[in-house]
Amino acid sequence: MSNLYREITPLTQHDCFTLFARVKSDFDFPLHYHEEFELNFIARGPGIKRIIGDHSEVIEDLELVLVGTNLPHGWFLHQCENKEIREITIQFHRDLFDEKFLRRNQLTFIRILLERAAKGVLFSRETIEAVRPRLEALTQKSGFDSVLDLMSILHDLSISRNMRTLSNTSFTHDPFHYNSRRIEKAFEYMRANYDKKITLADVAKVASMPEVSFSRFIKKSTGKTFVDSLNEIRLGHASRMLIDTTQTIAEVSYKCGFNNLSYFNRTFLKKNGCTPREFRSNYSGSRVFV
Repeated sequence: MSNLYREITPLTQHDCFTLFARVKSDFDFPLHYHEEFELNFIARGPGIKRIIGDHSEVIEDLELVLVGTNLPHGWFLHQCENKEIREITIQFHRDLFDEKFLRRNQLTFIRILLERAAKGVLFSRETIEAVRPRLEALTQKSGFDSVLDLMSILHDLSISRNMRTLSNTSFTHDPFHYNSRRIEKAFEYMRANYDKKITLADVAKVASMPEVSFSRFIKKSTGKTFVDSLNEIRLGHASRMLIDTTQTIAEVSYKCGFNNLSYFNRTFLKKNGCTPREFRSNYSGSRVFV
């Protein structure tokens, strides 16, 4: 699949979920995937082309899809001529519902729904019309009540009728479970000091390993180099600041540990498939972080 990007979402490890509500005239965000689940609602978008995994389809005027972790997805203007497309996007961590929690009897249907989301789930028009007021109300809420409301919405979606699985292929691959205290300490250090200068020597020292050994170890444990791992942490904070603040892109770059603006722009584009400015524009509108 060409031109597929891994998006670094603005959701931090301390958030339960994030919600964006916006009116759009265009869909130009590239085909992408991310580790978070995504519930995406679209109204007034007939003619938009949806791609989920290996499935593509032109949508009707109402749409609600649950996208699983690491599943490629995107919506594109295609034949849609409406300039006021309504969209609500909710992203939540894959571990918002702990595996043991999901094994409880009362969570069975949500667990099955999240498993099905590995291929993308499209909900029926009847279901969409039933939950739409609650999705729209969620844009005005925050705090603990909003977490309960999201769980309630997911439960009602999980027991709804006539949902449809979209992709033939599951793109989900479990991330590396590196169960290593040394790697955990290294990531804790990088997360705590992402806005400062960090060298391989600094992090190797925290992990109590020689530089060369640590460099091989982090690559083998996570599938990413030290630089890639550090950049992803910094890009996560940059994504959040682009959306949450009005600071210039240069200010965001420097405050997230990138001391070279052109390098930041290049790294951001390579990872997200769009420039920081385009990313900020895509996430314009009302937003809630919980």
